[in-house]
Amino acid sequence: MASIILIACLAILGLIIAIALFLAGGYLWWRHKRSQLQFIEPNEDEESSSYSLRAAQDILESGNPPNKPQVPVAQAITNPLQNNINRKLNGFLNLRTPLIGSGSAATPTKKSNTSTGASANDGTAKDAANKSISMTDMYLDSTDPSENVGQIHFSLEYDFQNTTLILKVLQGKELPAKDLSGTSDPYVRVTLLPDKKHRLETKIKRRTLNPRWNETFYFEGFPIQKLQSRVLHLHVFDYDRFSRDDSIGEVFLPLCQVDFAGKQSFWKALKPPAKDKCGELLSSLCYHPSNSILTLTLIKARNLKAKDINGKSDPYVKVWLQFGDKRVEKRKTPIFTCTLNPVFNESFSFNVPWEKIRECSLDVMVMDFDNIGRNELIGRILLAGKNGSGASETKHWQDMISKPKQTVVQWHRLKPE
Repeated sequence: MASIILIACLAILGLIIAIALFLAGGYLWWRHKRSQLQFIEPNEDEESSSYSLRAAQDILESGNPPNKPQVPVAQAITNPLQNNINRKLNGFLNLRTPLIGSGSAATPTKKSNTSTGASANDGTAKDAANKSISMTDMYLDSTDPSENVGQIHFSLEYDFQNTTLILKVLQGKELPAKDLSGTSDPYVRVTLLPDKKHRLETKIKRRTLNPRWNETFYFEGFPIQKLQSRVLHLHVFDYDRFSRDDSIGEVFLPLCQVDFAGKQSFWKALKPPAKDKCGELLSSLCYHPSNSILTLTLIKARNLKAKDINGKSDPYVKVWLQFGDKRVEKRKTPIFTCTLNPVFNESFSFNVPWEKIRECSLDVMVMDFDNIGRNELIGRILLAGKNGSGASETKHWQDMISKPKQTVVQWHRLKPE
């Protein structure tokens, strides 16, 4: 009887181990497929690579091989089988399909008359120009990284004939080690902001701090006017098989700043991920020496730290004008309930004589309002000409002094204390 019980226990244990191994294998297979889901491994000749991808889509749609290398991609593939094949042509995004949201994914409309088309294009160009300013303002950060987390090399090119943006992610340099072995397993995640839902990824390069990806991505269906309103986001991660991938660093490039007359190559320093995720504040400074008026405008904040149980905050901003360590005058904005991205658009003016403008400072505190307990600090910055809370804050103040009567706008990362 004892031997039968022992055999049964061993059989059950063996079954449990087999199930565990099966699940682990399935998980590892899924992670491997995910890492390869959205990239292409380019040929040495980019033209042949581009042609082979276009030819594959033409074959899917018509059943016949293409006659010419430069055939534009046709309408969206609709049935599930073709959609699956289209996803495997990853790295080649057609914005006429529902893959990236650039408006509604409707079927193409017929061409209108010339005058109507011209006026529509003018309107689109104006909208794109306005969006370019706001997108540059949102994502451009001119401050130096607080720590070295490496560099990334990439190139951009625009195919005017086929309205396609061509991005080539080339290599990384001097990345920090994230693994115990003293190396990392880096890959790059690519998005065209403000769309964050659809993204592409390079292959994972194992055990290296100087990876060479050499992978090409195609973003189709982008007229040059629409492209001007987008921001390229390259985010380098360290792949981890059994836990969440670690962020190494990122780069934001507003495409309105890129000259697409030819192929452009970039080396960009990666900016480290924010360790203290308090959020960021967009503000402007302006000083009029003639009437001694200092104006601080609090425009908006983004990605504020959640302080409430519901995952939100009730932010407002409190500002103190200081001369040395002495607080002189206080102002504050209204309270914005249940948001982590408030738009303040509040201006405060202070009377500061020219001879004291270099001695004063503005202590800007983003607070979370609480009905019951004490209001909590979300984050703060000190705008000052000498001892600001960081290089960004000091530079902002100095730019204001060097450019009297001009409004200087800048993003600042909030500090916890």
